Amino acid sequence: MHRATFMELCDLLSPALKRKDTKMRGALTVEKQVAIALWKLATPDSYRSVGNQFGVCKSTVGAAVLQVANAIIDQLLSRVVTFGNVQTIVDGFTALAFPNCDRMIHGTHIPILAPEHRGDQYVNHKEYFSMVLQALVDLKGHFTDVSVGWPGKMHDTHIFRNSGLFEQLQEGTYFPDQKITVGDVEIPIVILRDPVYPLMPWLMKPYACTLDSSKEQFSYRLSKCRMVVECAFWTFESALAQFTQLDLSATNIPVVIAACCVLHNICESKGEMFMVGGRLRQLAWRPVLHSQTTGQLEERSRACCASEKL
Repeated sequence: MHRATFMELCDLLSPALKRKDTKMRGALTVEKQVAIALWKLATPDSYRSVGNQFGVCKSTVGAAVLQVANAIIDQLLSRVVTFGNVQTIVDGFTALAFPNCDRMIHGTHIPILAPEHRGDQYVNHKEYFSMVLQALVDLKGHFTDVSVGWPGKMHDTHIFRNSGLFEQLQEGTYFPDQKITVGDVEIPIVILRDPVYPLMPWLMKPYACTLDSSKEQFSYRLSKCRMVVECAFWTFESALAQFTQLDLSATNIPVVIAACCVLHNICESKGEMFMVGGRLRQLAWRPVLHSQTTGQLEERSRACCASEKL
Protein backbone atom coordinates (compact mmCIF):
# COMPACT_ATOMS: atom_id res chain seq x y z
CA MET A 1 0.00 0.00 0.00
CA HIS A 2 1.42 3.36 -1.03
CA ARG A 3 1.90 6.01 1.65
CA ALA A 4 -0.84 8.18 0.10
CA THR A 5 -3.35 5.33 0.29
CA PHE A 6 -2.29 4.53 3.85
CA MET A 7 -2.66 8.13 5.01
CA GLU A 8 -6.06 8.43 3.31
CA LEU A 9 -7.17 5.25 5.09
CA CYS A 10 -5.97 6.65 8.43
CA ASP A 11 -7.89 9.89 7.86
CA LEU A 12 -11.08 7.96 7.13
CA LEU A 13 -10.70 5.81 10.25
CA SER A 14 -9.56 8.62 12.54
CA PRO A 15 -13.02 9.42 14.01
CA ALA A 16 -13.29 5.85 15.32
CA LEU A 17 -9.66 5.25 16.31
CA LYS A 18 -8.39 8.52 17.77
CA ARG A 19 -7.65 8.20 21.49
CA LYS A 20 -6.66 10.69 24.22
CA ASP A 21 -3.47 10.41 26.25
CA THR A 22 -3.84 9.44 29.91
CA LYS A 23 -1.67 10.25 32.93
CA MET A 24 -0.29 6.71 32.77
CA ARG A 25 0.72 6.60 29.11
CA GLY A 26 0.33 8.16 25.71
CA ALA A 27 -2.29 6.72 23.36
CA LEU A 28 -1.29 4.95 20.16
CA THR A 29 -1.65 7.19 17.15
CA VAL A 30 -4.18 6.31 14.48
CA GLU A 31 -1.35 5.69 12.03
CA LYS A 32 0.36 3.22 14.36
CA GLN A 33 -2.86 1.32 15.06
CA VAL A 34 -3.60 0.97 11.35
CA ALA A 35 0.00 0.00 10.56
CA ILE A 36 -0.03 -2.72 13.22
CA ALA A 37 -3.32 -4.14 11.95
CA LEU A 38 -2.26 -4.11 8.30
CA TRP A 39 1.09 -5.71 9.11
CA LYS A 40 -0.59 -8.50 11.09
CA LEU A 41 -3.13 -9.19 8.34
CA ALA A 42 -0.61 -9.04 5.50
CA THR A 43 2.03 -11.31 7.03
CA PRO A 44 2.07 -14.69 8.80
CA ASP A 45 4.02 -13.12 11.71
CA SER A 46 2.97 -13.97 15.27
CA TYR A 47 1.45 -11.40 17.61
CA ARG A 48 4.70 -11.29 19.56
CA SER A 49 6.76 -10.75 16.40
CA VAL A 50 4.50 -7.91 15.23
CA GLY A 51 4.64 -6.40 18.72
CA ASN A 52 8.45 -6.43 18.61
CA GLN A 53 8.32 -4.78 15.19
CA PHE A 54 6.26 -1.85 16.52
CA GLY A 55 7.48 -1.71 20.11
CA VAL A 56 4.23 -2.84 21.75
CA CYS A 57 3.12 -5.98 23.60
CA LYS A 58 1.33 -8.80 21.82
CA SER A 59 -2.00 -8.02 23.52
CA THR A 60 -1.84 -4.53 22.02
CA VAL A 61 -1.42 -6.08 18.57
CA GLY A 62 -4.53 -8.21 19.05
CA ALA A 63 -6.51 -5.22 20.27
CA ALA A 64 -5.33 -3.06 17.35
CA VAL A 65 -6.40 -5.68 14.77
CA LEU A 66 -9.92 -5.87 16.18
CA GLN A 67 -10.27 -2.12 16.75
CA VAL A 68 -9.15 -1.30 13.22
CA ALA A 69 -11.35 -4.04 11.74
CA ASN A 70 -14.40 -2.74 13.60
CA ALA A 71 -13.57 0.83 12.57
CA ILE A 72 -13.37 -0.25 8.92
CA ILE A 73 -16.77 -1.93 9.18
CA ASP A 74 -18.36 1.08 10.88
CA GLN A 75 -16.79 3.81 8.77
CA LEU A 76 -16.13 2.28 5.34
CA LEU A 77 -18.08 -0.91 4.61
CA SER A 78 -21.20 0.82 3.32
CA ARG A 79 -19.08 3.31 1.34
CA VAL A 80 -16.62 0.89 -0.27
CA VAL A 81 -18.55 -2.37 -0.75
CA THR A 82 -21.29 -0.83 -2.87
CA PHE A 83 -23.78 -1.89 -5.51
CA GLY A 84 -22.09 0.03 -8.33
CA ASN A 85 -23.45 1.27 -11.64
CA VAL A 86 -25.47 -1.55 -13.21
CA GLN A 87 -25.38 -0.24 -16.77
CA THR A 88 -21.60 0.25 -16.75
CA ILE A 89 -21.07 -3.33 -15.55
CA VAL A 90 -23.58 -4.74 -18.06
CA ASP A 91 -21.85 -2.86 -20.88
CA GLY A 92 -18.52 -4.34 -19.80
CA PHE A 93 -19.85 -7.90 -19.93
CA THR A 94 -21.49 -7.18 -23.27
CA ALA A 95 -18.02 -6.30 -24.57
CA LEU A 96 -17.01 -9.83 -23.49
CA ALA A 97 -19.89 -11.24 -25.57
CA PHE A 98 -22.14 -12.05 -22.59
CA PRO A 99 -25.06 -9.56 -22.70
CA ASN A 100 -27.27 -8.50 -19.78
CA CYS A 101 -24.87 -9.94 -17.20
CA ASP A 102 -24.12 -7.78 -14.17
CA ARG A 103 -21.65 -9.61 -11.91
CA MET A 104 -20.43 -12.99 -10.63
CA ILE A 105 -20.81 -14.90 -7.38
CA HIS A 106 -18.13 -17.02 -5.75
CA GLY A 107 -17.23 -18.48 -2.38
CA THR A 108 -13.95 -19.34 -0.70
CA HIS A 109 -12.88 -21.12 2.48
CA ILE A 110 -10.84 -19.04 4.93
CA PRO A 111 -8.65 -21.35 7.10
CA ILE A 112 -9.12 -20.84 10.84
CA LEU A 113 -8.04 -22.46 14.08
CA ALA A 114 -10.39 -25.06 15.55
CA PRO A 115 -13.27 -23.23 17.28
CA GLU A 116 -13.94 -23.98 20.93
CA HIS A 117 -17.58 -24.87 20.27
CA ARG A 118 -19.16 -26.90 17.46
CA GLY A 119 -15.78 -27.45 15.87
CA ASP A 120 -17.06 -30.28 13.66
CA GLN A 121 -19.31 -27.80 11.83
CA TYR A 122 -16.25 -25.91 10.59
CA VAL A 123 -14.46 -28.90 9.01
CA ASN A 124 -14.87 -28.52 5.24
CA HIS A 125 -14.74 -31.13 2.47
CA LYS A 126 -10.94 -30.83 2.36
CA GLU A 127 -10.81 -31.70 6.05
CA TYR A 128 -9.50 -28.48 7.56
CA PHE A 129 -11.24 -25.88 9.72
CA SER A 130 -12.58 -22.95 7.73
CA MET A 131 -15.15 -20.19 7.51
CA VAL A 132 -16.81 -19.42 4.18
CA LEU A 133 -16.84 -16.04 2.45
CA GLN A 134 -19.45 -15.60 -0.30
CA ALA A 135 -19.19 -12.48 -2.44
CA LEU A 136 -20.49 -10.85 -5.58
CA VAL A 137 -17.72 -9.46 -7.79
CA ASP A 138 -18.02 -6.92 -10.59
CA LEU A 139 -15.99 -6.73 -13.77
CA LYS A 140 -13.24 -4.69 -12.08
CA GLY A 141 -12.66 -7.30 -9.38
CA HIS A 142 -14.42 -5.29 -6.65
CA PHE A 143 -16.54 -7.01 -4.02
CA THR A 144 -20.04 -5.53 -4.26
CA ASP A 145 -21.84 -7.79 -1.76
CA VAL A 146 -20.26 -9.97 0.93
CA SER A 147 -21.68 -12.62 3.25
CA VAL A 148 -19.28 -14.15 5.76
CA GLY A 149 -19.39 -16.29 8.89
CA TRP A 150 -20.74 -19.53 7.45
CA PRO A 151 -19.22 -22.76 8.87
CA GLY A 152 -16.88 -24.58 6.48
CA LYS A 153 -19.02 -27.74 6.51
CA MET A 154 -21.92 -25.90 4.87
CA HIS A 155 -22.25 -26.37 1.11
CA ASP A 156 -22.05 -23.34 -1.20
CA THR A 157 -25.60 -23.90 -2.45
CA HIS A 158 -27.01 -24.02 1.09
CA ILE A 159 -25.13 -20.81 1.99
CA PHE A 160 -26.45 -19.08 -1.10
CA ARG A 161 -30.07 -20.13 -0.52
CA ASN A 162 -29.93 -18.90 3.09
CA SER A 163 -28.38 -15.53 2.29
CA GLY A 164 -30.26 -12.26 2.05
CA LEU A 165 -28.92 -11.88 -1.49
CA PHE A 166 -30.83 -14.97 -2.68
CA GLU A 167 -34.09 -13.64 -1.27
CA GLN A 168 -33.69 -10.31 -3.05
CA LEU A 169 -32.80 -12.00 -6.33
CA GLN A 170 -35.81 -14.31 -6.06
CA GLU A 171 -38.13 -11.39 -5.41
CA GLY A 172 -36.61 -9.45 -8.32
CA THR A 173 -35.71 -6.47 -6.14
CA TYR A 174 -31.91 -6.65 -6.33
CA PHE A 175 -31.45 -5.57 -9.97
CA PRO A 176 -33.55 -3.12 -11.99
CA ASP A 177 -36.19 -4.64 -14.25
CA GLN A 178 -34.02 -4.59 -17.36
CA LYS A 179 -34.67 -7.43 -19.80
CA ILE A 180 -33.50 -8.36 -23.28
CA THR A 181 -34.92 -10.87 -25.76
CA VAL A 182 -32.69 -13.69 -27.05
CA GLY A 183 -34.52 -15.64 -29.74
CA ASP A 184 -38.01 -15.88 -28.28
CA VAL A 185 -36.86 -15.90 -24.62
CA GLU A 186 -36.97 -12.82 -22.39
CA ILE A 187 -33.81 -12.67 -20.23
CA PRO A 188 -33.48 -10.57 -17.05
CA ILE A 189 -30.17 -9.30 -15.72
CA VAL A 190 -28.19 -12.37 -14.65
CA ILE A 191 -25.22 -13.25 -12.48
CA LEU A 192 -22.71 -15.99 -13.27
CA ARG A 193 -21.55 -18.97 -11.23
CA ASP A 194 -19.82 -22.34 -11.63
CA PRO A 195 -21.81 -25.62 -11.95
CA VAL A 196 -22.22 -26.28 -8.19
CA TYR A 197 -24.97 -23.65 -7.95
CA PRO A 198 -28.56 -24.25 -9.14
CA LEU A 199 -29.72 -22.95 -12.48
CA MET A 200 -32.14 -20.05 -12.01
CA PRO A 201 -33.68 -17.51 -14.41
CA TRP A 202 -31.22 -14.93 -13.00
CA LEU A 203 -28.29 -17.29 -12.32
CA MET A 204 -26.36 -18.70 -15.27
CA LYS A 205 -23.83 -21.53 -15.11
CA PRO A 206 -21.95 -23.51 -17.77
CA TYR A 207 -23.35 -26.71 -19.23
CA ALA A 208 -22.18 -29.88 -17.47
CA CYS A 209 -23.11 -32.39 -20.18
CA THR A 210 -21.83 -33.36 -23.63
CA LEU A 211 -21.85 -30.17 -25.65
CA ASP A 212 -22.84 -29.29 -29.17
CA SER A 213 -21.20 -26.26 -30.77
CA SER A 214 -23.73 -23.70 -29.47
CA LYS A 215 -23.60 -25.01 -25.88
CA GLU A 216 -19.83 -25.15 -26.00
CA GLN A 217 -19.71 -21.52 -27.15
CA PHE A 218 -22.06 -20.49 -24.33
CA SER A 219 -19.94 -22.26 -21.69
CA TYR A 220 -16.76 -20.79 -23.17
CA ARG A 221 -18.05 -17.23 -22.96
CA LEU A 222 -19.35 -17.74 -19.42
CA SER A 223 -16.07 -19.27 -18.24
CA LYS A 224 -14.12 -16.43 -19.83
CA CYS A 225 -16.14 -13.91 -17.81
CA ARG A 226 -15.70 -15.96 -14.63
CA MET A 227 -11.92 -15.58 -14.88
CA VAL A 228 -12.39 -12.14 -13.33
CA VAL A 229 -13.96 -13.46 -10.14
CA GLU A 230 -11.44 -16.29 -9.86
CA CYS A 231 -8.56 -13.83 -10.14
CA ALA A 232 -10.18 -11.40 -7.69
CA PHE A 233 -10.39 -14.09 -5.03
CA TRP A 234 -6.86 -15.27 -5.84
CA THR A 235 -5.61 -11.72 -5.30
CA PHE A 236 -7.62 -11.38 -2.09
CA GLU A 237 -6.21 -14.59 -0.61
CA SER A 238 -2.67 -14.04 -1.87
CA ALA A 239 -2.37 -10.49 -0.55
CA LEU A 240 -3.67 -11.48 2.89
CA ALA A 241 -1.11 -14.05 3.94
CA GLN A 242 -2.54 -14.25 7.46
CA PHE A 243 -5.36 -16.34 6.02
CA THR A 244 -3.02 -19.32 6.14
CA GLN A 245 -4.63 -19.73 9.58
CA LEU A 246 -6.81 -16.98 11.00
CA ASP A 247 -6.20 -17.19 14.75
CA LEU A 248 -9.20 -15.32 16.18
CA SER A 249 -12.40 -16.34 17.94
CA ALA A 250 -15.33 -17.45 15.79
CA THR A 251 -17.12 -14.23 16.80
CA ASN A 252 -14.37 -11.91 15.58
CA ILE A 253 -13.37 -13.74 12.39
CA PRO A 254 -16.33 -12.48 10.28
CA VAL A 255 -15.54 -8.88 11.27
CA VAL A 256 -11.90 -9.21 10.21
CA ILE A 257 -12.74 -10.95 6.92
CA ALA A 258 -15.33 -8.30 6.04
CA ALA A 259 -12.79 -5.58 6.86
CA CYS A 260 -10.30 -7.29 4.56
CA CYS A 261 -12.89 -7.20 1.76
CA VAL A 262 -13.04 -3.43 2.23
CA LEU A 263 -9.24 -3.21 2.11
CA HIS A 264 -9.24 -5.32 -1.05
CA ASN A 265 -11.62 -2.87 -2.78
CA ILE A 266 -9.55 0.13 -1.66
CA CYS A 267 -6.33 -1.40 -2.98
CA GLU A 268 -8.04 -2.36 -6.25
CA SER A 269 -9.44 1.13 -6.76
CA LYS A 270 -6.00 2.66 -6.09
CA GLY A 271 -4.18 0.24 -8.41
CA GLU A 272 -1.97 -1.05 -5.60
CA MET A 273 0.62 -3.79 -6.01
CA PHE A 274 1.07 -6.78 -3.71
CA MET A 275 3.74 -9.23 -2.64
CA VAL A 276 3.99 -12.73 -4.11
CA GLY A 277 7.04 -14.81 -3.37
CA GLY A 278 8.88 -11.78 -1.98
CA ARG A 279 8.33 -9.74 -5.15
CA LEU A 280 5.98 -6.87 -5.86
CA ARG A 281 3.47 -7.70 -8.58
CA GLN A 282 0.97 -5.50 -10.35
CA LEU A 283 -2.57 -6.88 -10.45
CA ALA A 284 -2.17 -7.44 -14.18
CA TRP A 285 -5.54 -9.19 -14.67
CA ARG A 286 -7.50 -5.97 -14.05
CA PRO A 287 -9.68 -5.59 -17.11
CA VAL A 288 -9.44 -2.22 -18.82
CA LEU A 289 -12.12 -2.71 -21.40
CA HIS A 290 -11.58 0.54 -23.25
CA SER A 291 -7.96 -0.38 -24.06
CA GLN A 292 -7.98 -4.18 -24.32
CA THR A 293 -9.57 -6.57 -26.74
CA THR A 294 -11.50 -9.58 -25.48
CA GLY A 295 -8.62 -11.85 -26.49
CA GLN A 296 -6.11 -9.76 -24.53
CA LEU A 297 -8.32 -9.79 -21.44
CA GLU A 298 -8.72 -13.55 -21.64
CA GLU A 299 -4.98 -14.09 -22.07
CA ARG A 300 -4.06 -11.81 -19.14
CA SER A 301 -6.69 -13.35 -16.87
CA ARG A 302 -5.60 -16.89 -17.65
CA ALA A 303 -1.95 -16.00 -17.04
CA CYS A 304 -2.80 -14.45 -13.68
CA CYS A 305 -4.74 -17.49 -12.51
CA ALA A 306 -2.12 -19.97 -13.69
CA SER A 307 1.12 -18.31 -12.57
CA GLU A 308 2.45 -18.40 -9.02
CA LYS A 309 -0.88 -19.60 -7.59
CA LEU A 310 -0.53 -20.01 -3.81
